[in-house]
Amino acid sequence: MRPLLQCLIAFAAAMSFASGSAAVAAVFNVTEPWVKPVGAGGSTEAYMQLASSEGTTIVAARSPVAAAMTLVTAKERRTAPFALALPAGAAVLLTAGGTRLALVKVVHPLKLGDRVPITLVLRNADGSTQEIEVDAEVRRHSPSSDHGVGRHH
Repeated sequence: MRPLLQCLIAFAAAMSFASGSAAVAAVFNVTEPWVKPVGAGGSTEAYMQLASSEGTTIVAARSPVAAAMTLVTAKERRTAPFALALPAGAAVLLTAGGTRLALVKVVHPLKLGDRVPITLVLRNADGSTQEIEVDAEVRRHSPSSDHGVGRHH
């Protein structure tokens, strides 16, 4: 019985070592990113749905088309420092009237159909950071609105 116990302990130790050394990357998903049109020098907002398989926090956002990006809360307050928590497995919506991203002092007009690159900077639970590139379309409303999602007849 003793050799069996030693074998089980060795197997358990090997498995914990293997699972501890095999890092599994978190999955980060951005759905339906879009930005409202605006003239040069103005400010506009970006909307999207975000989800992460692991809990993470967006600590910054930037775009080459804006002098700055800020986080705006549902109460119209620009938050400082920039921090938007994304709980593991939960969808977070950035919507008009809710929490959203503001692009401040846009460097050139953003017209319907233009593409806007946005970089989201994430800080993971272990302190590491990563950048997520988002390609948002300039639109007047959410892509879901094109398909009647959320409309009541």
